[in-house]
Amino acid sequence: MILVSSPNIPEKKIIKTLGLVKGNTIRARHIGKDIIAGLRAVVGGELHEYTQLLAQSREQAIDRMIEDAEKMGANAIVSVSFTTSVMSQGAAELMAFGTAVLIEDH
Repeated sequence: MILVSSPNIPEKKIIKTLGLVKGNTIRARHIGKDIIAGLRAVVGGELHEYTQLLAQSREQAIDRMIEDAEKMGANAIVSVSFTTSVMSQGAAELMAFGTAVLIEDH
C-alpha cells in the first residue's frame, strides 16, 4: 500500500477514486508515565514517554486506515493527513485519513 500526503503519486496514474478512508485510536495516559514526564518537564528535554505513546497511536491509526482501504480494493492512499482531539481529561483520539485510490504505472 502506497501512502502519500500529496494528492497524486509521481510516475503513477490514478485510475479510480474509491473514497474516504480513516483509522483512529483513542489512548489514555498512564499515571506512572505522567509522573516521569512531569519530572522531566521541570528540568527540560523531550518527554520520551509521550513521544512513544504518540508514535504507537499513529502506527495503529495508519494500520486501521490501510485495512479500511484494502476492503475497498485500493492499492494506494493519497492526501493522507492526521488530526487529534481531546476526548476527556487524560485521553485523546488520533485519526489518520485520506482518499483510497487504485493506481497504475504511467
